[in-house]
Amino acid sequence: MQAARTVAFHTLGCKLNYSETSTLSRILEKEGFQKKEFDDIADVYVINTCSVTDNADKECRQIVRRIQRKSPESFVVITGCYAQLKPKEIAEIEGVDLVLGAAEKFNIAAHLKELSKGDSTRISSCDIEDVNSFHSSYSLHDRTRTFLKVQDGCDYSCSFCTIPMARGKSRSDSIENAVANAKELAAAGVKEIVLTGVNLGDFGIAEAGSKKKENFFQLIQQLDEVEGIERFRISSIEPNLLTNDIIKFVSGSKRFMPHFHIPLQSGSDRILGLMRRRYKRSLYAERVETIKALMPHCCIGVDVIVGFPGETDEDFKTTFDFLHSLDISYLHVFTYSERDNTAALDIKPSVPVNVRHTRNKTLRNLSYMKMQHFTSLHAGEKRPVLFEAFNKNGMMEGYTDNYIRIAIPYRRELTDCITDWTI
Repeated sequence: MQAARTVAFHTLGCKLNYSETSTLSRILEKEGFQKKEFDDIADVYVINTCSVTDNADKECRQIVRRIQRKSPESFVVITGCYAQLKPKEIAEIEGVDLVLGAAEKFNIAAHLKELSKGDSTRISSCDIEDVNSFHSSYSLHDRTRTFLKVQDGCDYSCSFCTIPMARGKSRSDSIENAVANAKELAAAGVKEIVLTGVNLGDFGIAEAGSKKKENFFQLIQQLDEVEGIERFRISSIEPNLLTNDIIKFVSGSKRFMPHFHIPLQSGSDRILGLMRRRYKRSLYAERVETIKALMPHCCIGVDVIVGFPGETDEDFKTTFDFLHSLDISYLHVFTYSERDNTAALDIKPSVPVNVRHTRNKTLRNLSYMKMQHFTSLHAGEKRPVLFEAFNKNGMMEGYTDNYIRIAIPYRRELTDCITDWTI
């Protein structure tokens, strides 16, 4: 593999994956690789996979086939959650040369040096219990907002989730290093940082026992003092880890935006129990009420899963009514899909796939109405907007501090700038 000097990347899944792909790119660029667009011909293609849904697995296979058609002599490397969970399954895909599990993805440069086209597929993985180190990552120059990874892994055991099996136990960066990364990004001209992790609210390096010497509240307090970064966002935080201290701090913060994304998954306490979630709907409602009391203009996003095993029509109506009653702004709706080795497989009865899709559509319609209503409440207001650099058919987009999307005719002078704009 010594002669290969161009590499292209494709990312599936979450913001955490985007931060890691960007870091992998910088690692290989330091080794002399030239980064190419994924649609270009490259010597190496790296696919950073997700495995939250069945579609992510299928998409990975489709991408490999596409590479095979356009550039059969190129090397194909698969990493990410799918690679950790099912390395042998991936190795059987024609055209895959290297599969890197969770512990090996950041050693990609060393692995590429040992590759030869035509060899059998190499798998470099390990038991997820052995994955215990934290690798700092952030995205850079890929988009206006930068994703900064400060936490990885999860100690929760939600019955539908494969993430602990794919990423291991919860572990975190230090506050000192996270702040140093933020300062580095500020020096690079970054305006907005989105803090990312698998279970972000669980941030902190543990001392002996379960007590942590650092926590998420302390992290955001120190990041708020970083000069040069104008905006921070919290990507997603569990309701049981979103404390009143965090909410109050954001309400008076200089740099943290009035925007929370809080997973709910179901509005039915019975289904939440089957999911092994660590809260009930009453706690969720309390969090929303606290946020809105302190920040009426705050945008609140919600994750919901429809079609979970055992979810009856009544359970779904309970979820719909609960979401309808909450002062929230939008939904991310996920259709439940069966994942190997999860406890949810033992829960009966399963919900017919067509019913799952119908429920998904119903909640997506609710999400649209929620966002339209939230936007209308702020119509005529001037709010700061960070416009993206992308020119999409003569249009450009940006987001207000409270996450309202603004689309205007493209103006180069507004790119990567925070500008007061009338909604």
